[in-house]
Amino acid sequence: MNLRPLGDRMVIKPTEQEEVTKSGIYLPETAKEKPQQGTIIAVGPGARDEDGKRIAMDVKVDDVVLYAKYSGTTIKIDGIEYLILKENDVLAIVEN
Repeated sequence: MNLRPLGDRMVIKPTEQEEVTKSGIYLPETAKEKPQQGTIIAVGPGARDEDGKRIAMDVKVDDVVLYAKYSGTTIKIDGIEYLILKENDVLAIVEN
């Protein structure tokens, strides 16, 4: 995949939801909640300030992040779903 996000945007691969609950119940696709966690696949160069200088991004490729539930734009490439969103839609970086 050769996506290069512009400005302060990034491409995220959402983390797949579990198909089975802890009690062993299988969930159909329609019952799953929209994911709010994913891994960053690509990052843009950053937004520009009023003087035209780049503002560095706080995230990098391979960071696992939490993002707002209904943010960004979903795209599908080769059957895999990705999300393009702005840096201000990221709520936190998950650190292990």
